[in-house]
Amino acid sequence: MNSKDHQEGHLQDILDSRLEKLSRIHQLGSDSFPYNYQISHDSARLLEDFSRLEEQQEEVSLAGRLIALRRMGKASFAHLLDSSGRLQLFVQRDEVGEDKYALFKLLDIGDLIGVKGVAFRTRAGEESLLVKELQLLTKNLYPLPIVKEKDGRKFDAFTDKEQRYRQRYLDLIVNPEVRDTFRRRSQIVQYMREFLLERDYLEVETPVLQPLYGGAAARPFVTHHNALDTQLYLRIANELYLKRLIVGGFERVFEFARDFRNEGIDRYHNPEFTQLELYAAWQDYTYTMDLFEQMVAQLAERLHGTTRIMKQGIEIDLAPGWPRVPMLELIRQHTGEELSGKSETELQAIATRLGLELEPASSAANIIDEIFGHFVEPQLIQPTFVTDYPVAMSPLARRHRTAEGLVERFEVVVAGKEICNAFSELNDAQEQKARFQEQHTLI
Repeated sequence: MNSKDHQEGHLQDILDSRLEKLSRIHQLGSDSFPYNYQISHDSARLLEDFSRLEEQQEEVSLAGRLIALRRMGKASFAHLLDSSGRLQLFVQRDEVGEDKYALFKLLDIGDLIGVKGVAFRTRAGEESLLVKELQLLTKNLYPLPIVKEKDGRKFDAFTDKEQRYRQRYLDLIVNPEVRDTFRRRSQIVQYMREFLLERDYLEVETPVLQPLYGGAAARPFVTHHNALDTQLYLRIANELYLKRLIVGGFERVFEFARDFRNEGIDRYHNPEFTQLELYAAWQDYTYTMDLFEQMVAQLAERLHGTTRIMKQGIEIDLAPGWPRVPMLELIRQHTGEELSGKSETELQAIATRLGLELEPASSAANIIDEIFGHFVEPQLIQPTFVTDYPVAMSPLARRHRTAEGLVERFEVVVAGKEICNAFSELNDAQEQKARFQEQHTLI
C-alpha cells in the first residue's frame, strides 16, 4: 500500500469512528445539530470580567470549537476556541451528570459545543470555566491538522501553504492568530471609508459586467449574458465609470472595487482583487499625494498607535513628509544611467549594459519600466513618491506642466512594493485620442 492509500485509509477509519460516536450520541438522546444556542459571553469578555464573575458565581454560557482534550476518569479538561480567543474548561461527572459526561467522552477535537458554567480557578491558578451544562452543537467528522503545544510554544505547526490557502477555514481554526489579519483588513477598509466620507467623497458602486472593458491594459475574463445574447467582460478597472460620475457633476467619488484580470498569478498578483479608486474634480496629483500620505499615516496611528511599523525586521516610518522624487532621477541614482531623451535603441543598449534580458521588440516604456522594477523599486523601503513618468508609460495622465516628455503621475513604493498609483487626469479629448492611436500603432 502506497502512502496516499495509507493516508486515505486512515482518514476513512477516523470518519467511521466518528460516525459510530455520532450514532451513540443519538442513542443518548442528545440533539447533535440543534437549531440555535444562546450565549452570554465570549472567552475574551469572560476573562476580562473574570474576578467579578468568580466572586458572584454568575452562570455564563459560551459556544465554540474544542481544540484540546485531556480526559481523566471522572473529571476532564478541555480548551474551547471561539471568535475572541480560547478558554479552559473543567468538566466533572458530578457537575454535568452521567449522561452529559458520557456525551463528553464521545466528543473529538474539532467538535462545536455549547457550555454553561461558572468561573473558577484551578489549583494552578488558571482561569477556567467549571461546566454545569454541556450541549453538542455540531459533530466534526474529519480530523483537524491540530498544532502541538507545550508551555505556550507551538510544535509541528500547520504550515502547508497549499492547504492553508485553499482551505482558509482550516487555517483560521488551527492558526487563530490569522484571524487578526482578517480583522485588520476590515478595520483598514472601514477607516479609509471614514477618511474619505469626512472629506465629502461619495461612495458609489459601478458595473462589474461591462460591454467594453477599459481603464487599464490587461486581458479580461469573458462571459455571456443569455437574456441579452451578448458578450460581456468582468471589469479590469472601475476607472471609466467613476470618471463618468465626475463628468455628470459629482465632484468627489470613490469605490472599493472588485476587479478581475485574466493574467498571471504570483505572490503579489491575483486574478481577482480589491482596490480603492477615487476621483476629485478641480485637483491635481499634488493634492492626491497630500491626501494619500495623510490617510496612510492616520491609518497607522489608528491601528498601531504610531506611524512606525516593522516589516521583516526593518522599521518603516509612515509619518507625512515622504520624499517626492522623479522616476528618471531615481533610476540615475541607482544605476548611474541617464534615460531622459534616449531613443528606444539607446534604451535597449543601456538595458543590455545593465545585464537585463529583454524581448527584442520591447518598447521604450517597457524598457524603462523593467529597469526601474529591477534596480530601483526593491531598494525603496521607506515610503517614497515616485513622480513624473515618461509620457509613453502613462497614456491617461496629463503632460507635466514644466518638464518636457513627462506626465504628472506618481506611484507610492513602500518596502519595495507599489501600493498606490495616481495622476493628474488628462481631460483634453483630442490629445487623449492621439495618444491612444500612437499606443495602438506601437502594439
